[in-house]
Amino acid sequence: MTALPSWRESPARRAILDFVARVTTPGQPDFVDAADRIAVFDNDGTLWSEKPFYVQGLFGFDRVRALAADHPEWHETQPFRAVLENDMETLAAGGMEALATLIMASHAHITTDDFATIVMDWLRTARHPRFGQPFDRMIYQPMLELLRYLEAHGFRCHIVSGGGIEFIRTFSQATYGIPPEQVIGSSITTRYQLIDGRPALMREAELDFLNDNAGKPVGINRFLGRRPLAAFGNSDGDFEMLEWVTAGDGPRLGMLLHHTDAAREYAYDRESSVGRLARGLDEGPARGWTIIDMAKDWARVFPFD
Repeated sequence: MTALPSWRESPARRAILDFVARVTTPGQPDFVDAADRIAVFDNDGTLWSEKPFYVQGLFGFDRVRALAADHPEWHETQPFRAVLENDMETLAAGGMEALATLIMASHAHITTDDFATIVMDWLRTARHPRFGQPFDRMIYQPMLELLRYLEAHGFRCHIVSGGGIEFIRTFSQATYGIPPEQVIGSSITTRYQLIDGRPALMREAELDFLNDNAGKPVGINRFLGRRPLAAFGNSDGDFEMLEWVTAGDGPRLGMLLHHTDAAREYAYDRESSVGRLARGLDEGPARGWTIIDMAKDWARVFPFD
């Protein structure tokens, strides 16, 4: 069977195949023991679509709408008012600070078990506004093939996302074949307590760790204790992760997915409020990183194509 069948023959595909051959062929100078074959993947915009907005953000918006009856003050308070009025312009102008406020209010004061149930119920019913597909079908077929190809060659693949760790863990196994323990993400404070005599983990409206930008190498070190061999991202939020991974000794692979396909997905980079990619385009090639051109390098984008 042809390796990476949804990838067109291109420098990006060749970079993957050459790198894997170098580090997995016994007796070769760049051979790496299986224990050290670790690859890390950003999630939003790298493994699944992040347009028109981050999926967890859309989930948070729906949670705010569902909870609004218990919070009449939200109708007069931003950014909640913008959500309730579907004012995406105001939401976009609020940036990550507004999103964080919404996430804290809509994701907290609930047990981890209840949160997981709510996320899974939402994923079963929510649909992408452009493609009409469930969000867990808005995954990139070429990246799924890459995950399986790396695993077949002894790599352990981890998700390293700015998104919430417990949000991603609810679907990572079924969607990507990545078990929950191989997910690293942002987290809010969680505390152990007894509820009606039963032990539970309660999520609180307090940021514990932001796993984005410079936080990504810190999160990888905290959870894995090893520097990966390969890193895959799509935005400047992944810059430090690729920078740290590729600075290690020996063979390394850093790749950035450039969204260039407005017909089959979306085209965006420097001016985007979601998944902005500017520094990576400017500095990545000189650092030896490969830029994946979605329109040119992928024969297929989604599993349903």
